Amino acid sequence: MSVPLDPFFAERLRVHRRYLLGRAVKSARARLIALWPFEHEAPTSAARRPRAPGTAASASGAPARPSPARLRAKHRRAALAWDRTELETVGTAGPEVRTTEHTVPVPGHPDVRVRIYYPAENPDALVPACLTFFGGAFRIGGIDYPTTDAANRRRAVDAGVAMVAVDYALAPEHRYPTQVEQAHAALVWLFETAKRLGIDPGRIGIGGTSAGACICAALALVNRDRTRLPVRLQLLEVPVTDLTGRRLDLRATRAMRIPTFIAVRELRSVARTYLPDRRLAREPYASPLRADSHERLPPAVIMTAEYDPLRGDGVAYVAALRRAGVDASAVQYLGVTHDTAIFTGVLPAARRWHSDVVSALRGLHAF
Repeated sequence: MSVPLDPFFAERLRVHRRYLLGRAVKSARARLIALWPFEHEAPTSAARRPRAPGTAASASGAPARPSPARLRAKHRRAALAWDRTELETVGTAGPEVRTTEHTVPVPGHPDVRVRIYYPAENPDALVPACLTFFGGAFRIGGIDYPTTDAANRRRAVDAGVAMVAVDYALAPEHRYPTQVEQAHAALVWLFETAKRLGIDPGRIGIGGTSAGACICAALALVNRDRTRLPVRLQLLEVPVTDLTGRRLDLRATRAMRIPTFIAVRELRSVARTYLPDRRLAREPYASPLRADSHERLPPAVIMTAEYDPLRGDGVAYVAALRRAGVDASAVQYLGVTHDTAIFTGVLPAARRWHSDVVSALRGLHAF
């Protein structure tokens, strides 16, 4: 039985629909202009209008379009500003904790920055740790985003676990498999330097959200295939596990009155941004659900949201793990959306989400 969408999301959903529709219209307009068979002539008034110093122009005299790199930078600045507002208005600030910064070399790929958030309790004892990967559709986000930073601080203190946050490279500047290789290098580094960092190498888990959960699940496979380090847990929040899109559950978007073609377009754009070739979506390290075998993977906790088209990915993945004999549990939060976890300041379901994450992380103390 479906639960109605929580009233908290009503206005947010209206804004999100307008955003998606605006993107679709803008994309369609650009495609039509590109296909128009006649030369685009600038209006006379525009041609005569003087340009500001340093402003580029096309051959027709019209101002040149911003480069894709500049557009991405602008989009990321806007996303960071939005995230800051989200923390201030609907989130929960993180406590002051001790943090350290590290740079991990990655053979054949860019080095990756790692930040460790230490729990407040037992500062002199070796503590469990969770290597964690942020969400953001592979193209935005980072460990400096306010909601991500706050969540790591709160989880470290409430679970008594060091949160080891990986600032993996963003696409499309860096595409798959860069992020997976950075994740694996960070895991190897964490085990090799654990005691020096104040971390117990026998009590290390991995976790991720959305795109970060995809990287996390891929890391579990890479570790099994290459290094076999004793990872104790994989915590996957609203994971994407199949970039071919075959597991998308579009009933969720239809229930929110988001047109199917817009939802599909948006979700496919994520894979196009991350993958250098769409055929790579069939590879298990890109789409962990498509691995030939899921045997000998760490115990898993998977969290999904009812009004999220990625819920199908999470359901399919927990089923695959269970078929392979992996200890896997899953919970779906009813009446809420993909980004529920950040709304801890105003939404009871988000506070319960945090409590369940803390409970899973506290399991690392048992080893």
